[in-house]
Amino acid sequence: MELLIIFGIIVLLVVVVGIYLWATYNGLVTLNVRVDEAWSDITVQLKRRADLLPNLIETVKGYAAHEKGVFESVTKARAESLSAETPHDAAVAENHMQSALKSIFAVAEAYPQLQASQNYLQLQGELVDTEDKIQAARRFYNGGVRELNTKIKTFPNTLFVRGLGFSEREFFEVSDAAAIAEPPRVQF
Repeated sequence: MELLIIFGIIVLLVVVVGIYLWATYNGLVTLNVRVDEAWSDITVQLKRRADLLPNLIETVKGYAAHEKGVFESVTKARAESLSAETPHDAAVAENHMQSALKSIFAVAEAYPQLQASQNYLQLQGELVDTEDKIQAARRFYNGGVRELNTKIKTFPNTLFVRGLGFSEREFFEVSDAAAIAEPPRVQF
């Protein structure tokens, strides 16, 4: 009888541990997929912004053709943004992009005819909308990374999750947070 009780307790412990491992693994998989999805959302919005930039450059170039350095910096920032594969690379590219966008909008401020152009105003509105979407996607991504990293770091998960192939993910943070606190805007 004593042997049967001991055997029952061992089986119960194995079942409880098994259920815990199963639930933890599935939770980590879910969080991992959510973080991947959020990163995909960020890249979609970065691509959308990159697709808007050539039109914006052409519109501004029609009024300010002599501002070659500004157009080159925007083009370079666009290429850097498109080639970013990690959150760190994207953060560096984001800093450069914000600086380039400020430059192009500063050029635009010097040309009242450009500011009155419907094409320019539409492109600017789309760009502001895209910047808002990038920030929302970034918040969603960082929230998912926070949840995943917390689950990985908590005890007793920290004892075995790395062995299951899970590792902490990198936040999408920029070094100059003030530069991206608000989307670039032009005052008319």
